[in-house]
Amino acid sequence: MNDDLDRIMEVMEAAFDPAWGEAWTRRQVADSLALPNTHYILVDREGRAPQGDSKTSGFVLSRSAPGEEELLLIAVEPESRTLGLGRKLVEMFKTDAKVRGAERVFLEMRCNNPAQALYRSSGFETIGKRRNYYRLSDGSRLDAITFGMSI
Repeated sequence: MNDDLDRIMEVMEAAFDPAWGEAWTRRQVADSLALPNTHYILVDREGRAPQGDSKTSGFVLSRSAPGEEELLLIAVEPESRTLGLGRKLVEMFKTDAKVRGAERVFLEMRCNNPAQALYRSSGFETIGKRRNYYRLSDGSRLDAITFGMSI
């Protein structure tokens, strides 16, 4: 698992803009992965599980509970963002969640995140909003949008 943690952190460091403060620390990811209800998916540039020394281009981190699953983090390295890996990861997440018994899936994101289009086109619908949920490095705040869908 330590190798996979390294892979997740490599993508996270490349994919998340520090201005938004969304990237998790290595410790946060490791603590999450130590829980039995946390799951992850890794993909290479072809959308397959990385083998050996092949580079990881994207990941999903999720948490399951009876009947539902929450997408905690999804990231694709910048060089691979035009390959459809984000959509593939969302579909893999939904499939795996269903296999684990989820009937609904959820995610939450900042209101100005351009990934909204991906989530909406993947079947997610807005189900809630948290006002001033995210605090930015300059002290300003952004709303969070909660998305959900039945699978």
